[in-house]
Amino acid sequence: MNAAGMPVKAERMRFSEPLALAAGGSFGDYELVFETYGKLNAERSNAILICHALNASHHVAGVNEAGELGWWNNMVGAGKPIDTDRFFVLGVNNLGSCFGSTGPMSINPASGKAWGPDFPVLTVEDWVHAQARLADRLGISCFAAVMGGSLGGMQALAWSLLYPRRLAHCICIASTPKLSAQNIAFNEVARRAIISDPEFHGGRFYDSGVVPRRGLEVARMIGHITYLSDDVMAERFGRLLRGRESTEAYRYTFDIEFEIESYLRYQGEKFAGYFDANTYLIITRALDYFDPARAFGGDLSKAMAQASCRFFVASFTTDWRFSPERSREIVQALLACDLEVTYAEIEAAHGHDAFLLDNPQYHQLLRAYAERMAANLGLAE
Repeated sequence: MNAAGMPVKAERMRFSEPLALAAGGSFGDYELVFETYGKLNAERSNAILICHALNASHHVAGVNEAGELGWWNNMVGAGKPIDTDRFFVLGVNNLGSCFGSTGPMSINPASGKAWGPDFPVLTVEDWVHAQARLADRLGISCFAAVMGGSLGGMQALAWSLLYPRRLAHCICIASTPKLSAQNIAFNEVARRAIISDPEFHGGRFYDSGVVPRRGLEVARMIGHITYLSDDVMAERFGRLLRGRESTEAYRYTFDIEFEIESYLRYQGEKFAGYFDANTYLIITRALDYFDPARAFGGDLSKAMAQASCRFFVASFTTDWRFSPERSREIVQALLACDLEVTYAEIEAAHGHDAFLLDNPQYHQLLRAYAERMAANLGLAE
């Protein structure tokens, strides 16, 4: 619900002018779906852009018309750390996604069929350029902050480099300046699970009226393992048997035996019911390609020298997907450039997913930073 108690409604904006892509060529005549929360002030100085991660969308907060709660509802809203009584918050569904913006499921005007594998390969930078165009249409020349967690944090970093004069603050949470070989490996195994599914049909499964469910399920199971810490897995599941006492005899089959197996299969089945396989390939590849230091001989400090805003960087102690060491790399590069940065390494048991969960210390830190940000920007309480 919004401040008036009504469901949050998504809006849609069409762009006819071609968007130049990092991979070469351009992409034109596309739509972006977005939601807004709060009120844009007369000076248009109180806007915060929230960038989403892999399987999230523009629906950041509140309840939409389908009755779904926003993916960061505990962070964004009236009286919450990102207070919509003070800030105007914008959530955008990225190009290539499967939640309303133009993507592989959309119709290719040239063929009259779904884009499928013909949809272009995208990068984090491409998404940022598309978001900037939407900001132009909305009359927002400079964001109070660009904010995101995980892949969303990468987009926030890219904003600080590509449009340094268009944001006052960059809030980068549980993120990384580039993927490690291990992270790329996880993405590749997940992609191969999808591509090798017989129902994938080279990405043209829409034409056959099928979904590569098995591949999507395995991809999600792999991803979900990386989002949880070992401690949380041990505490929640341990070696519990599914529907039986742990002291009972094993069944000695390849059916579900342990609770953790049941949990992963459930997550995989749920994911395959709402996410698009081609979108998964596009987004994970964009993750792989993100590396702003690459154009500077691998020197992240030289890359970050393009930025001029203030930074808030946060990591979580048990996050092994994007570990605190990766956030500290960002912080060290910023300090080398004499840029102002606030860094928090937060005790949390939940691994990478901690950035989405309730954590009093984490939320208190974000609330305090947002209040300081508002004071710096001269926003009224």
